Amino acid sequence: MQNKSNMSVFLKGILKENPVLVLILGTCPTLATTTTVTGAFGMGIAALVVLICSNVFISLLRKIIPDNVRIPCYIVIIAGFVTIVQMIVKAFFPVIDSLLGVYLPLITVNCIILGRAEMFASKNNVVKSALDGMGMGIGFTLALCGMAFIREVFGNATFAGIEIPFLVPYKIDFLVKSPGGLLVFGMLIALVYVLTHGKAPIKREFSCAGCPSAGSCHTGSCQLKGDEQ
Repeated sequence: MQNKSNMSVFLKGILKENPVLVLILGTCPTLATTTTVTGAFGMGIAALVVLICSNVFISLLRKIIPDNVRIPCYIVIIAGFVTIVQMIVKAFFPVIDSLLGVYLPLITVNCIILGRAEMFASKNNVVKSALDGMGMGIGFTLALCGMAFIREVFGNATFAGIEIPFLVPYKIDFLVKSPGGLLVFGMLIALVYVLTHGKAPIKREFSCAGCPSAGSCHTGSCQLKGDEQ
């Protein structure tokens, strides 16, 4: 039962409660870093590492941190891990660092990370907090990479910077611009909604309760018409 509970904590962030496509969080880096698959993957992995580390650390300190200063404490903890990740990226992955630019240090104020710290890590044990961070981080990465794949392949006719010759004449420049990013974003949100909820049923009410003339109607004709329809 415990393993099942832990698995549900991990899996919910991937699709059912995807931070980008369901909870609609972190939209700024999502739109800004998804023009290339490389940049999107780099942003996703960086956020994943920060999510796991900050969730674990905050969970460990949840009974020590005073309630009235918990948000500043969370931000300091998150900023510390973001600084470490930024130094590693600058040292070993300069291409990703140049692609992400200012959005890498801005992970500090990413509402996904702060939101998970406040809503989950501060209330749960270390194992569950780590699994929550991992699930949310993977969900964030998959959402970014999915958007980047569509935008780069069909917008630039490249994949991870490698040209796809047969797509060059058909590339849609609009997709790598801001309006194109919003279009792809909206389409993916709709797709995930259909996958998680299905098509919403159209419920029609033919009873007299919804009729504005119900008070003056004595024949029950509204109900009869509804039954006939």
